[in-house]
Amino acid sequence: MSRTAPDGRATTPRRPHLPLRPLWLCRVCAAPWPCPVARLTLRQEYAHDRIGLSIYLCMALHEAAADLYRLNPHDGPDPAALFARFLGWARPRHLP
Repeated sequence: MSRTAPDGRATTPRRPHLPLRPLWLCRVCAAPWPCPVARLTLRQEYAHDRIGLSIYLCMALHEAAADLYRLNPHDGPDPAALFARFLGWARPRHLP
């Protein structure tokens, strides 16, 4: 299915940047999820619900930690790196 751009050109629909589990890589760009595009999309989707975004990302972090540990139990995922990857970017830039 194609869409029409404002200039009349046919465009293809964008694929959502979702995680490929259990690796937790982006299905589109293969970057660690949430990739930059997923982060922008999530910020837009949760623009008026920062708490909801944090809850969603906490659940994803919990599932990713379990999946990644199952894949590599000897080294396991680094908790600080997972926090930065899943939640560190979503914090408000300033507190009121």
